Amino acid sequence: MDILKLLSRSTKQTGKNASGKGAVILPSAGTPANPQLFHDEVLESRGKKRKRGGEKVDVVKQGEEDDEVDFFASKTAAPKTKKGRRESGGEEESKKPETILDEPHLLDEEECRQILKSHRLKHTLLPSAKSQDKKVKKSKKGKADKKKSPSKDDYKQLYPQPLTAFADLRSTYRISGRLAENLATQGYKIPTEVQMGSLPLLLQPETAIKDVAELGGVSAVDLLAVAPTGSGKTLAFLIPAVNSIVQRRRLSEDKKHHGLQAIIVAPTKELANQIVNEAKKLSIGTGIKVVGMKKGMRVVEENEDTVQEEENSSDEEESDEDEEPKPSQKSKQPIAKADILVTTPLILLHALATKNPEKHAPMPSVKTLILDEADVLLDPLFRDQTLGIWNACVNPELRVTLWSATMGSNIEALASSTINERRRKLGLETTARVVRLVVGLKDSAIPNITHRLIYAATEPGKLIALRQLLHPTAKSADATQSLRPPFLVFTQTIPRAVALHSELLYDIPAEAGGSTRIAVLHSDLSDVARDQVMTRFRNGEIWVLITTDILSRGVDFKGINGVVNYDVPNSGASYIHRVGRTGRAGRDGGVAVTFYTKEDIPYVRDVANIIAASEKQAGKPASEASMQKWLLDALPKPSKEEKKKLKMHGVEARRSGLPSKDGKGDKMKISTKSGYERRMENNRKGAIQGSKRRAKEVEATAEDGGEESEWGGLDE
Repeated sequence: MDILKLLSRSTKQTGKNASGKGAVILPSAGTPANPQLFHDEVLESRGKKRKRGGEKVDVVKQGEEDDEVDFFASKTAAPKTKKGRRESGGEEESKKPETILDEPHLLDEEECRQILKSHRLKHTLLPSAKSQDKKVKKSKKGKADKKKSPSKDDYKQLYPQPLTAFADLRSTYRISGRLAENLATQGYKIPTEVQMGSLPLLLQPETAIKDVAELGGVSAVDLLAVAPTGSGKTLAFLIPAVNSIVQRRRLSEDKKHHGLQAIIVAPTKELANQIVNEAKKLSIGTGIKVVGMKKGMRVVEENEDTVQEEENSSDEEESDEDEEPKPSQKSKQPIAKADILVTTPLILLHALATKNPEKHAPMPSVKTLILDEADVLLDPLFRDQTLGIWNACVNPELRVTLWSATMGSNIEALASSTINERRRKLGLETTARVVRLVVGLKDSAIPNITHRLIYAATEPGKLIALRQLLHPTAKSADATQSLRPPFLVFTQTIPRAVALHSELLYDIPAEAGGSTRIAVLHSDLSDVARDQVMTRFRNGEIWVLITTDILSRGVDFKGINGVVNYDVPNSGASYIHRVGRTGRAGRDGGVAVTFYTKEDIPYVRDVANIIAASEKQAGKPASEASMQKWLLDALPKPSKEEKKKLKMHGVEARRSGLPSKDGKGDKMKISTKSGYERRMENNRKGAIQGSKRRAKEVEATAEDGGEESEWGGLDE
């Protein structure tokens, strides 16, 4: 037998085993070479007539692994594109930037179609205000016919220029040189799908689309972007915001002046703080000041109608003497110097409050409004606050961008109608239209994580299953995927999060860190306590973080290995955002485990459908899918009223978790023992370990001293 064939065969076998079940792939293992989620082979199926676009997409797919040389690469991958020139350095880098800036490389429409299709990007022009008015006709009875909706002809698909490399931001779209350096310093090389589809439109729509008349003849775009969790939406809206301010500051005489030009609204403080940190990284050396909104901060000039931030509080209404010194204190505080303001809705709305509750102080200098997690901000919970901020931005050149991983048709219609209605009031052209960008399948979970739906029957069953996952070598129910720390645990309410934390406090051995490895985070904690928990979790000091939906949206934990839904989420969108905390930026190996009991069976269907759609996107065969068709058909379908109640209040049985007269509340409690029993048991274990340690120390000293030392002690 040929020895070379034997050696090659054994090598292939070991490689196959390494990439199979034996290999452990975790999101915390490191940064992937390619952060993109979709890599459909569309270009190869269409032939190789146009190689320019094909070579460029191959560079985007393969990526560059930080100056590592691939000796087994094909010859077609050898020629460097503009991205390669920028990273090569030396004389080539110093000579070619000018030629690149003079002659930007643009793809033709067919190449754009192929690249956009291979990355599952879809740009759509939403119906304009005029087309919507035409569709509302009166019937013979004199009533408006509301059933008619815009036809397919009103939705026009676009094929703009895609961004195939971050180096093209400087060469083709003329962003600031300092901003381009900051992007290169942070290691951004390959754009994700949402960045590929949104940045050209937001930076230079006249370059991205040849016929600008399709957008209403405007030089800027209102964008509604729907992209999966962890796909880089924050960077996609920060780059245009920072670049536009830098370009304006170049033309201004007083370059040291800071005027509020962009507002970013986020639903939670954790997400707002994260956006501030990312914006500051991009603004290094540009002179742009990024500020996170705090209580009591002034952002507009004070006038006669301006009132205090907490004028309506009950404590101030009781005593007029306490109210008098507070206006003088606020008037002395200067207006915050900021170019970009990141805030939550309510705190900014308080700063804009006037004596007339229906009106707010205007912000004429704001030209960019960004709504991150827009579906929540336009939900009934935050809708009035968000629209109040939106209406306070009175600049005619205001451009609005909305971003989220889930966007219902009602939220989309509300955003589009608000933009069109604002244009009417300001007397602007109504021909301009909103562009919608959808990445992948709308309202679906990311395809690069593993979903597990586990039936635990009862509340004690869920607690036992979670304790099994805390074991270092624990695996999922089918024993195919391990779940390693760090991971997040989501509960329905704050009391349940606190109860689960106290129940699991002593489950991790003291040798591994004990109770310091488990923490809880919810909105009842102070801002300082929340910041400390977030910092410890990011530093790896906390392994298991129990929380509510406060951390389900937008917060980026790059090394999360898994997510555990201890309680079934209140909606399909909530499930998508929860499990999106793992598998960020194209990382594989994330696990999403969802426990459900008898009380959850009527509401599991939405979660099961999302899992089935995610597995279909990942290209998983129907025979290997965890959600079989018979299971989806067997699950009950909840009504609209049941979905609405679930979204507002969660599962009724575990809403309070307190003991009740009928005894149902006791079954929903997260406890097998009382807190006193758990504490005494932990103290008992510590005492036993201490006595064993002391006994070993006595034996060790006795062995060292021998018999003579004992008789010597007696003689003394």
